[in-house]
Amino acid sequence: MSRDSTQASKQRRRSDQITLSQVAQAAGVSPITASRALNHPDKVSESARTSVLEAVEQLGYVPNLVAGSLASSRSKLIAVIVPSLINTVFVEVIKGLQETLEAEGYQILLGNTDYDLDREYQLVRTFLGWSCSALITAGLRHNHACQTLLNNWDHPIMEVMELGKGMDLNVGLDHVAAGRCMATHLIDQGYRHIVYVGARLSQDYRAGMRYEGHKKVLQAKGIEAPLVELDTLGSLQAGAESLQQVLTLYPQTQAIHFANDDLAAGALLAAQRQGLNVPGDIAIAGFNGLPLGQHVTPQLTTILSPREEMGRLAAKELIRRLSGKNVYRRQHDVGFTLQVGGST
Repeated sequence: MSRDSTQASKQRRRSDQITLSQVAQAAGVSPITASRALNHPDKVSESARTSVLEAVEQLGYVPNLVAGSLASSRSKLIAVIVPSLINTVFVEVIKGLQETLEAEGYQILLGNTDYDLDREYQLVRTFLGWSCSALITAGLRHNHACQTLLNNWDHPIMEVMELGKGMDLNVGLDHVAAGRCMATHLIDQGYRHIVYVGARLSQDYRAGMRYEGHKKVLQAKGIEAPLVELDTLGSLQAGAESLQQVLTLYPQTQAIHFANDDLAAGALLAAQRQGLNVPGDIAIAGFNGLPLGQHVTPQLTTILSPREEMGRLAAKELIRRLSGKNVYRRQHDVGFTLQVGGST
């Protein structure tokens, strides 16, 4: 090992051993003031906070989060588990969560299940081992092992994305009602041959909930409610390919209600490439209110879900609970908005 490498290794070992007391001594403050400067900066003077932060940087101090959590049975970590990290929907929810939690001194541990409930269980086991203060999951459905684990956990649990009887706290929207809303709009526009297109509904079960609402509205009017289920997660390419599949299976189709905007936008662009007029030859609707849908021509008719707002509200309710304040409502409906574009 070279001299430089040895020196760097020694420096790292020294950094690992730096304590909060040493930070306090270097900053010329008491250990409790140093602790407050790092964990509750609003409770110390600006000069003390500056001195502590300079000492932290100079000494290379890193707080031992696990040790702190063992002493207090609570850390400043909050676990967040979502089905996808490439789906804009979940990214925007995470953004609302992260900005709100970090403003209160919390950090998130982020996990991705890939829509696999067994993987969710493994992530929950791992994250709870880090003495997290709370857990946030995207959805109300968990496998039996995960349900049992969470039932025995004595910290706050926040379930987001949909409404229902949850384990603790719940912030989301009514997906069955969203499906009813779009189906009602399509019928009001005069369409009677309407197909619903979703992807892997056993995994993306919220899209399945929207289909149930869609189907109830059509059946109440004596209209058939055909479903085309794709064997791939929603994407522009999948939407483009599904258009021909729908028109082949149901040549009388007047309107397609897609489970998300990616599918809908892909089908809209494919229709235009095929010389079909939207909505004259085929009407197209989506769900989520993604920016993409507002930048195609015609603009996409969709259901706008307030994703960042959902994340912020969920974070605020968790912070209230963690601060020892009463949470008067365990469930919050963030609602949705029908956004009518030229595609229907």
